[in-house]
Amino acid sequence: MKAVGVIVEYNPFHNGHAYHLQAAKESAQADVVIAVMSGNFLQRGEPALVSKWYRTKMALLNGVDIVLELPYQFAAQKAETFANGAVAILEAIGCHSLCFGSESGDISSFIQTVDYLDRHKDRFDENIKMNIKKGVSFPKALSLSFESLSSNENLVSLDKPNNILGFHYVKALKHQKSPIIPLTVKRKSADYHDEHFADETIASATSIRKAIFAAEENNSSIEQYIPDATNRLLREYLDVYGNFHEWENYWSYLRYSLLHCSPEELREIYEVEEGIEHRLIAAALDTSSFKEFMEKVKTKRYTWTRLQRICVHILTNTKKEEMISSIEKAAYLRLLGMTKSGKEYLNKYKAQFTLPFISKLSSYKEKDIFLDIRASRVYSFGLGNQTMDKLLKQEYNQPPIYIQ
Repeated sequence: MKAVGVIVEYNPFHNGHAYHLQAAKESAQADVVIAVMSGNFLQRGEPALVSKWYRTKMALLNGVDIVLELPYQFAAQKAETFANGAVAILEAIGCHSLCFGSESGDISSFIQTVDYLDRHKDRFDENIKMNIKKGVSFPKALSLSFESLSSNENLVSLDKPNNILGFHYVKALKHQKSPIIPLTVKRKSADYHDEHFADETIASATSIRKAIFAAEENNSSIEQYIPDATNRLLREYLDVYGNFHEWENYWSYLRYSLLHCSPEELREIYEVEEGIEHRLIAAALDTSSFKEFMEKVKTKRYTWTRLQRICVHILTNTKKEEMISSIEKAAYLRLLGMTKSGKEYLNKYKAQFTLPFISKLSSYKEKDIFLDIRASRVYSFGLGNQTMDKLLKQEYNQPPIYIQ
């Protein structure tokens, strides 16, 4: 059985994701689709709209055959670390190819860009450092440094979010000497950060979430942009847990974490650097909402996304020493769900997997998975007291979801 891998968040699963899955399976001529999906906290430093279990159901009901969790130490990270962890997991489970969405849609340009920047690495890295010293953010420094390297080669634009992720996927494949074949599908209609609906059937997850929070009791405005299964599961989540997850739900916990810590204690948290701890504490003293706090803290150098990731690590009390020691390589494959075809694939190839395979949390004792457990515990705080316990216990009690 040939497997194509996808790296996803599904926050929530929408029609654009369904298009990507169909195109991935066709272009790879694959029998099964394996998704590595972020857990409850995401790459942009946000809590997922609904839990990883509900997003797993969305995936399995819409074309994915196996869902594996991307561990916290890779999920809530910059693009390079995010990509390295996800690619290692896809290789360990035996994927033949990796298909990602991009603004470019031309895989040869990604391969040539990775090769080109490897050849000019010293100059490229020096330009990045020079631009960061000027006070710009790392993504902007990367884009400016890339633009400064004039070339007549077929290079991909690195000022688009999905192109940047795709670049890091291809780079990870090359540097890990992976046999996985990279493929890309051109994004259809909506851009990654679009906040408004611009197409009849496809919209960005950002615009869908915005519409959901604008009218939690009535999701009719998004129905044309999401599959029926997603719509049903979103309504079910609201019925079961009472609300969706967003940063404001966690503001009181984050504020407490910031105000009861000394600057020295905050400096031990992963990604808290360059004296930002003083700015964070001062802003927490003077603001009453997460949005107001972020607007006060944000600078040219510290993007909204980077600050959100810092806040996630503060919220989960993730220290530098435990994070740095665990991001060198993926340590396990954690199964969240499967279809009948996915189960057949697992039964056929499980003995060949190159990382420990976890289908039951209690069977795995390695310390690395504690980061996932702790993140899930904290994620449950985003619900009311009556439903928090239900989600808290699910981390231990929920077996992998099986959709026949």
